Amino acid sequence: MSQGKDTLNEWLDYILSSHPENVIELGLGRMKKMLDRLDIHFDCPVITVAGTNGKGSTCAMLEAIYRAAGYKTAMHTSPHMLSFNERAQINGAIVEDAPLVEAFREVEEARAGMPLTYFEFTALGILRVFQKAKPDVVILEIGLGGRLDAINAFQSTASIVTTIGIDHEAYLGNTRDAIGWEKAHIYRQGHPAVCADKNPPVKLLQYAKALKTNLVVAGKDFSVTEEDGGRMRFKMGVNDWDLPRPVLRGRNQMDNAAGVLALIVSLMDKLPVTIAAIEKGLTTVRITARFEKVQSDPTVILDVGHNPHAASVLAQNIRDVKTQGKVIAVFGMLADKDMIDVVKIMSEVIDEWFITGLPGPRGASADVLHKVMLEAGVEDGKITQCDGVEEAYNLAKRQASIIDTIIIFGSFVTVTAALPLVQTNARVQ
Repeated sequence: MSQGKDTLNEWLDYILSSHPENVIELGLGRMKKMLDRLDIHFDCPVITVAGTNGKGSTCAMLEAIYRAAGYKTAMHTSPHMLSFNERAQINGAIVEDAPLVEAFREVEEARAGMPLTYFEFTALGILRVFQKAKPDVVILEIGLGGRLDAINAFQSTASIVTTIGIDHEAYLGNTRDAIGWEKAHIYRQGHPAVCADKNPPVKLLQYAKALKTNLVVAGKDFSVTEEDGGRMRFKMGVNDWDLPRPVLRGRNQMDNAAGVLALIVSLMDKLPVTIAAIEKGLTTVRITARFEKVQSDPTVILDVGHNPHAASVLAQNIRDVKTQGKVIAVFGMLADKDMIDVVKIMSEVIDEWFITGLPGPRGASADVLHKVMLEAGVEDGKITQCDGVEEAYNLAKRQASIIDTIIIFGSFVTVTAALPLVQTNARVQ
């Protein structure tokens, strides 16, 4: 029973025990019923963000720019790294326990025995917290796919699909067309819609056209080009802006920023924003573990990339950094991800691997990962099998010289385990 749950941890334990986190039940019926029962609605623009990669960075940039423009922001992202509260931010600050506990009580009472997944239950609680905060703009990350993701039960004002790659094949299909079609379902008829992927699948375009959305596509309707002196040029219609590049590291962040700016232009009638606010947002935005440099001598970089598309971006970012010494990986993946393709892509830029199994039913064991790496063509002599992320990181640190680069990647689980190990007071952008 849920009675007597006074702390956030007690509630999360209860929700997890009743509605396991790793159980995925796609569908909008339960969520729509609960949104009606709780009368959750917003009198402000609601933005939804879907895509294979780049969702978190896109949400963060949107939030930073709108907050810099003076709007009260509410942002829901997932998964979290160290604390559940990270999933809910109001005005750039992580929501504290008490409002979440109160909201979970309301969800529990309203569901009246209706089964909900962990994600549905917690998302409803977060949306309730946001509703009470009366924000000026709400930014919601779509967790898996689009069409049947719980967040898609909400009627959004504007939507953006960041990139389309192969991931979650069991639920979304194994082609870019199939996955693009699923993600296109976050678009709404007559509303602003953005696709930040320069090579959008045909079915995404067809769906958006049939739905009569106001779709704009990267490379066709808007563009961003790199300029000297840490600048970039964004063009869309009559808008031709000279802007600082996002402070987030990696070439891909300019493409993410282009999608963000296209959406901001599309919503300018509802949420006017100045160039000064855009510049401040791009130069102050922060997000954990997106090619994030956390230490120097040796350089330590965190990246949550966990599929082939993200691996390609990560490999290119490593090449762009032009490291002097060796690149050493601390690496663990989930078994239901495309391990072999990720390894093949990353093996071109990594000199040594310290690998570890990950916990939980989805975690790949070190033995399985080792076998996959050999199949992918990695030399056995370059692989050190470790017992946990901490051991892998400590061995990598011992092995590294001051000119080497340690890259910790493969899963949110891997990076989350590494976060307490890095010196937080030395974290640098």
